[in-house]
Amino acid sequence: MVSVLSAVARGVLIPSLAAVSVSSLVALAAVPAAASPAVPPPVRPEDRAADHLTVVVRNAGAGLDGTYDVSCHPAAGHHPDVAGACRVLDDDTRWGRDTFAPVAPGSTCTMLYGGPATAHVTGIWAGRPVDASYDRSNGCEIGRWDRMVPYLPRIGSPV
Repeated sequence: MVSVLSAVARGVLIPSLAAVSVSSLVALAAVPAAASPAVPPPVRPEDRAADHLTVVVRNAGAGLDGTYDVSCHPAAGHHPDVAGACRVLDDDTRWGRDTFAPVAPGSTCTMLYGGPATAHVTGIWAGRPVDASYDRSNGCEIGRWDRMVPYLPRIGSPV
């Protein structure tokens, strides 16, 4: 038999399990730990069939502002580069990660202003609803925007 003791906050030892057999401890160790938080399942082909996004671009400049619709799988829509838009969206889609996630709170970003351009994306992507906003207010937001080019328009470098 093994005697198991545990420490309490003030350093006093008290018996927590008296005379526990080794076989009982082995059986307890075999019990699986609590399940980890739910992670979304991988994207299935049937989820892809409904991929459709609308982006409204404002203050990006002449010929770039407007509303663009993109459907992927198969590629279709009113966008200057539907195939390129679908390619960048597919390339950035990873299991367990939000393709359209905002910049993480507390991120350290350069104070580089990329201009007044904004974009608002809505629709369904990989079977999940999308409602994401983009701007170019600092280095992190510029990088987030640029990762979505050509889905979002390429904006010239800030002066």
